[in-house]
Amino acid sequence: MSTKAELIQELLQMQRDFIKFEHENGMHPDDYYNPGAGHQLETYKDDFMNKAVEVLDMAHDEKDSAWKR
Repeated sequence: MSTKAELIQELLQMQRDFIKFEHENGMHPDDYYNPGAGHQLETYKDDFMNKAVEVLDMAHDEKDSAWKR
């Protein structure tokens, strides 16, 4: 299991990679919303969301919040 700080660094790297892809290739909505098998962004949305929610869960656990998904 990754620490919260490691996950945040992974999210930041994912954002940098996304911006680099956009600058190098342009961005059509299909690239993001329906990238298709084998596309560089095929799992980007799900991977990013899963990591972000994991960070959110960790933050709520740290503060002993009642929020749970």
